[in-house]
Amino acid sequence: MSADKKKILVVDDEEHIHLLYKEELEEEGYEVRSVLSGEEALKLFDSYAPDLVILDINMPGMDGIEVLRQMKQKRPATPVILSSAYPEYKQDLASWASDDYIVKSFNLDELKRSIKKHIEKNNA
Repeated sequence: MSADKKKILVVDDEEHIHLLYKEELEEEGYEVRSVLSGEEALKLFDSYAPDLVILDINMPGMDGIEVLRQMKQKRPATPVILSSAYPEYKQDLASWASDDYIVKSFNLDELKRSIKKHIEKNNA
């Protein structure tokens, strides 16, 4: 892997989301790693040191809001984009700690714009 590739960690309990995001984001030039649970995400977060995290909210076990809280405690500057199939979560106060909120869709244009915005902001 190229040292200048930006690293994205995808956290989602749905396998098809991993495949879709990995394929689309690698085409954009990102290095993508994915995990199926919040617990796995927290284990990988320190060693992988992603430039950005895409995090599902509604997962079995540890939910995305708890994962977000722990990630922001460890590395507050790492952008976290919450991703959910449920637009009503956007109203949840806990989700405001994220850097962005995207409603899941098979059209990834909004997600790609958000990723680019936050990675560029962090590199400024």
